[in-house]
Amino acid sequence: METRENSLKQENSLKHVADTVSRVEAEVAKHMVGQKELIRQVLICMLAGGNALLEGVPGLGKTRLVKTLGRVMDLKFSRIQFTPDLMPADITGTNIIARDEEGAGMFRFQPGPIFGNIILADEINRATPKTQSALLEAMQEQTVTVGSNTYKLPQPFFVLATQNPIEMEGTYPLPEAQLDRFLFKLQVPFPSLKELADIVTMTTGSEEETLNKVTDAGEILSIRETVKEVPVATPVMQFAMKLVLATHAESEYATATAKKYIRFGSSPRGAQALIATARIRAILEGRYNVAFDDIKYVAFPVLRHRVLLNFEALSEGITPDNVIAEIIKELENS
Repeated sequence: METRENSLKQENSLKHVADTVSRVEAEVAKHMVGQKELIRQVLICMLAGGNALLEGVPGLGKTRLVKTLGRVMDLKFSRIQFTPDLMPADITGTNIIARDEEGAGMFRFQPGPIFGNIILADEINRATPKTQSALLEAMQEQTVTVGSNTYKLPQPFFVLATQNPIEMEGTYPLPEAQLDRFLFKLQVPFPSLKELADIVTMTTGSEEETLNKVTDAGEILSIRETVKEVPVATPVMQFAMKLVLATHAESEYATATAKKYIRFGSSPRGAQALIATARIRAILEGRYNVAFDDIKYVAFPVLRHRVLLNFEALSEGITPDNVIAEIIKELENS
């Protein structure tokens, strides 16, 4: 009897997660035209406690999406515009000279814009590697170290970074170590004809719909713990692990496609990300356990920035998504 009650309680908790995400998506849609898949993937990434890299040409609403999410989820939003002259202290903050009550000089830490819940790192690849590295500790450890002191960042904490894939002059490609800190890499598609017309109508009109707060920081932290209870069957877990191993050309699970086109494969963080995000995707699809389809769905945003292709792939116009799709197909048929 007690087991049955616990099972019902868990199902209700998972239904509440799905309902909350649906309400968030509905509110965000008031200020975002189309991009439903992108919005869902960003939410999956956030609820898994990860950071997302959004790649797309300017003007597709990347900044608008992040600001809207901050308002709907009642989280502190902070925007950092990355430029070549941006310094690490401009992000993390610095010690400044202040006076105490008695007038004596003292150092006081002035927090930088990184101290927020949702951090928009706009055009992250325009900053120098030294400045980009200032994000590494924040993204992985969720702390900031200035001098000899370490400061904890507010919770929940998410970095949603954007980069423009076209304007490559004056940019600094993100190093592999930093790319690996992003749970998802998401590609922002260009709108269709109808969506483009709706965007113009929405943004050039006299009024915009009022956004309602759907959730808050406390509930998001609770959801992150709830989703960890979603079970993963052994065959599904094995498929996810083989998928990651198959991205290494020297692995026994490497497929013909991997051996031909991949230079370096995914790190263990890729395996962790597959399971963590597949759990959330399963809930949003109305399932209480992870299915093979969930692994295949999250494989693209999880692995596309963790798979480095060789010259042969680049010369033939092969993309990471092409390789991932072929690996999945070959694993299913093996």
